[in-house]
Amino acid sequence: MIVEGRIPDIDRCAEFRDFAKALGRGDIVIPPTLLGKRERRLHVRQTLREDHQFRIHNRPEGAEAKFDKLAGSVFHFFRGTALLYYRDQAGTDGHLPQVFTMGDAHPENFGVMPSVDGTPIFGVNDFDEAWKAPFSWDIKRCATGFWIVAKENGFKKKHRRKIVHAFVDGYLRAMVDYLRDDREDDFQFRLDNSPPMIRDLLEGAMQSRRKFLSKLIDLDRCRFIPDDEVVPVSSRIDEFQEIIDKYRRENEIGGVSRPDDFFIVRDVAIKKDSGTASLGLDRYFVLLEGWGDGDDRCVVLEMKQTRRSSLYGLVPENDFEAREQIDAIVTAHDVHLVGGDPFYGRAEIEGRSFLVRERSPFKDDIDSDDLDPGEMATYAGICGHALAHTHARSEGEHNHDDPPERRIMGSIEPEAFCADIVAFAHDAAKRIYKDHELFKRDHALGVFRFYHDS
Repeated sequence: MIVEGRIPDIDRCAEFRDFAKALGRGDIVIPPTLLGKRERRLHVRQTLREDHQFRIHNRPEGAEAKFDKLAGSVFHFFRGTALLYYRDQAGTDGHLPQVFTMGDAHPENFGVMPSVDGTPIFGVNDFDEAWKAPFSWDIKRCATGFWIVAKENGFKKKHRRKIVHAFVDGYLRAMVDYLRDDREDDFQFRLDNSPPMIRDLLEGAMQSRRKFLSKLIDLDRCRFIPDDEVVPVSSRIDEFQEIIDKYRRENEIGGVSRPDDFFIVRDVAIKKDSGTASLGLDRYFVLLEGWGDGDDRCVVLEMKQTRRSSLYGLVPENDFEAREQIDAIVTAHDVHLVGGDPFYGRAEIEGRSFLVRERSPFKDDIDSDDLDPGEMATYAGICGHALAHTHARSEGEHNHDDPPERRIMGSIEPEAFCADIVAFAHDAAKRIYKDHELFKRDHALGVFRFYHDS
């Protein structure tokens, strides 16, 4: 109680002493979104260097190539700085249901991929950041991605709002459908049931296997064709035969449809300059040749080095555990997709974890640069549906008593939620554009130069 006419004694010496110690240790004492311009620039710089420290030591030229790519495009910057993005979201939305999220939902992480039946399907196709988190985290990141793509395409703000609204609306409509029945257990976007835009994409992806392989492989010699991005290392065939044999055993790959003699390694190559987020990480192509004389005798496996999810340690408290990130990635593929790539699994090379998947002739995606505002809104709605499918399936063995779609729809008011996501995408994109400018200044000063030719 303050007595009238007296100024109360205040002593915050202890609090400021603790505050000073926290700053000295580098503790986070305020959310990074509230940092001033100079402090934010240091935060961006330190976060990017921290996120890429392994690549800087492992492949400095690859790390530099990634930073050069980030400097050239706001969308590439957004794609390649997931840790920076998620540190801004740390601990948020703890009141919302948590699901097994994709982790890096954005417009270019949806596309065509092979199914277990040897036919193309459409859906989410990148699980590198998979982690359990509030369902809204996937929605917010993807909405922000659509906002940035639309802005980079020169679309007006009203069109950007409509595109993000279409994405969220597609998500919510699909969730309502999944709540009415359990179609998520079997649903795939296939040629026979996809919207016209996706059907055209699937049809375009169905090139002949020989045509696809002939771009990578000398089919007569059964060897990779060398170029700037594919560097054969045929001397490592025996080493990779042991790796493939172990991968096959541990992931139970094959079965009746893939006899033992199919998994014979015929060549190995280093793959350079792939993706945005993965630049600077090791990647290999492995050529398998099996029985017969047809096009199906050859399969190219892609082996991509994995790293810890950017969501690690940032999500509200939950019971999710993964021994390694590769476990979360492989599980996400199995859970999120119905009948996905039969070669999807994990391998170990020189003590490091690698994701294995087929380098499929069906790999294709929508080029967002070619879309007008109406087409992008249509595509955003389809992506919303595809993301809802992964969330509805996120518990693996479906919980019919309290399924994810029921918990999600019960936690929000749809119209308000949609409006909130549109506002979030606008604010997040604005911050990302500012961060990109700060990054470009440091990039021009050589802050991200680590590799020098001798």
